Amino acid sequence: MTTDETPDETPAALIDRRIAGLNGWRGETLARLRAWIREADPEIEEAVKWRKPSNPAGVPVWERGGIICTGEVYKDKVKLTFARGALLADPAGLFNASLDGNTRRAIDVREGEAIDREAFQALVREAATANLAR
Repeated sequence: MTTDETPDETPAALIDRRIAGLNGWRGETLARLRAWIREADPEIEEAVKWRKPSNPAGVPVWERGGIICTGEVYKDKVKLTFARGALLADPAGLFNASLDGNTRRAIDVREGEAIDREAFQALVREAATANLAR
């Protein structure tokens, strides 16, 4: 927490509030993925970026040596966008969105879809390692 943040404005608190404000499967999915990210690498830091009047809650971001991924919520999906996903090996084929770009890759999770926890956590660790190697 920086000196100008109040305890209820820390990134973790802001993400907690964002998740609490989501009803149903989207909140549950984002909360589960967040927990998996934090388990994958305890050194990962949370941030909230791109807060603006049209999106006052901002976007949850997980970082270590740079952005690992962002977590956005849409009506029909929860999207985890890996900032440098195109550089990561994805043997389990988790990336299913933003596949045509040169840098980012994303995982769209729709209601009722399962995601492989071990493969997801391996991607998170690989992204952190790639960031730290820069």
